[in-house]
Amino acid sequence: MSPILECPNHAISPAQHNSSPPLSSFLSLFFLFIFLLRKVVMLEKGLSTSLNTKLTGSGAETVVLAHGFGGDQTVWNKILPPLSRYFRVLVFDWGFSGAVKEQEGLFDPAKHSSYDAFAGDLIALLDEVGLESTVFVGHSMSGMIGCIASVKRPDLFKRLILVGASPRLLNTDGYEGGFEAAQIDQILSSVESDYHGWAPNFASLGVGPCDPPSIEAFTKCLGRMRPEVALPLARTVFLCDHREVLGRVTTPCTIIQTTNDTVVPSSVARYMHDKIQGESTVKMIEADGHFPQLTAHQQFLNVLGGVLGFECN
Repeated sequence: MSPILECPNHAISPAQHNSSPPLSSFLSLFFLFIFLLRKVVMLEKGLSTSLNTKLTGSGAETVVLAHGFGGDQTVWNKILPPLSRYFRVLVFDWGFSGAVKEQEGLFDPAKHSSYDAFAGDLIALLDEVGLESTVFVGHSMSGMIGCIASVKRPDLFKRLILVGASPRLLNTDGYEGGFEAAQIDQILSSVESDYHGWAPNFASLGVGPCDPPSIEAFTKCLGRMRPEVALPLARTVFLCDHREVLGRVTTPCTIIQTTNDTVVPSSVARYMHDKIQGESTVKMIEADGHFPQLTAHQQFLNVLGGVLGFECN
């Protein structure tokens, strides 16, 4: 009779006791190890590397350029060389951007369901790079992200330049955000059912009809963003309401708006100007579309030059 190893609740024979763990246990441990290793690598290389951060140019001041929904840092290509002659310029890609190769841990639909989490990411990035008292240029959603970050860490921002920014896109009583609820429902339905079919139409609407090369460039940016990222991000952008933040913004602000923005009406620029607690001015650019840095870049540079004190020929 084989000896029995006594245990409190049951007996195990030597054969059973020496049997190897099942293959599934090894696989589970292996995948857990790989997951943790990737997390460690991401931490070691830093947020700035993960977000494709680049710092170019020279000068006493640093300008930070932050893109909006569906874009990446290439939307600043037309203004980056001139700015780099006068300033250090930092560009990066948000974690949702298709230009970011490893998005794990950089965009979380639950965490990033409001702009507060993006503001935290921005603060972490500036701290990691060692910047403070920057001029922050935020396009579209990044404008409000900059506002929130400036409330949390005013030491990081000398001036906010808000390009086509909006605290709320949904119309409500006494507030014109640009979209009715039914329009936003249709947008979200289209993103969910056929994102890659919707993206070219949105690019054309957002950029405007008069600049086919810029439409093509932004369409490519949108196409690189993953559909499973685009839908929750679109919900955040089109359904958020950060109007209450404006009354706590004390950093000086310049609000830049095109005369025919197809996404954000000029009434939003006036609303932000009235509600921002600190000093603010509104600069209008005679142009179509939501991307003056693409479709009217010389005018855009002229406005920046007037605000920041440089001449751009």
